[in-house]
Amino acid sequence: MASTSFNVVAPPVFNGDNYPIWAVKMKAYLHAFDLWEVVEVGGDLPVQRHANPTMAQLKQHSEEVAKRYKALSCIHSAVSDSIFTRIMACENPKDAWDKLQEEFHGSDRTRQMQVLNLLREFEVLKMKDSETIKEYSDKVMKVVNQLRLLGEDLSEKRIVNKVLVSLPDKFEAKISSLKESKDISRLTVTELVNALQAQEQR
Repeated sequence: MASTSFNVVAPPVFNGDNYPIWAVKMKAYLHAFDLWEVVEVGGDLPVQRHANPTMAQLKQHSEEVAKRYKALSCIHSAVSDSIFTRIMACENPKDAWDKLQEEFHGSDRTRQMQVLNLLREFEVLKMKDSETIKEYSDKVMKVVNQLRLLGEDLSEKRIVNKVLVSLPDKFEAKISSLKESKDISRLTVTELVNALQAQEQR
């Protein structure tokens, strides 16, 4: 039986689209190889501090230096050629990461505007009579996930409440029976959607 090595997993390649999704995948990829801390902390290459270093100290120093280059190399291989030319002058992985984030994720102010627009969109969502529960819940979760990618996490309770108040009248009886049989404040979105789909299929 052939064994598969984790080391052969290729990094996700960023070509200029969907930066937030790539960043989440890439962060997990770097964590998997114990390289994320090097990217997060940044700074110049570590300098050998001891006048007469022991073999262990030399080995540790060389490992720290190698980690920087491994992380930088991972980032280099995870972007298309046209994106690579924008970061090829960066000498450490944090600079490369920050440059990509600044260019493709926008400034804090831009992100705040995107968050506000998405929150507004979330608030006005309403299920149409022609929509199925699945279609509507997919639409709600799409906005929720876009908010999550921008660092704005909505609680399960808030999403559940949103769905409940934006359903058409035909679900009124089901909502009442849910409130009687379950603690709505502890209900997950998945549980709610499953219960509503069961009602819809009847």
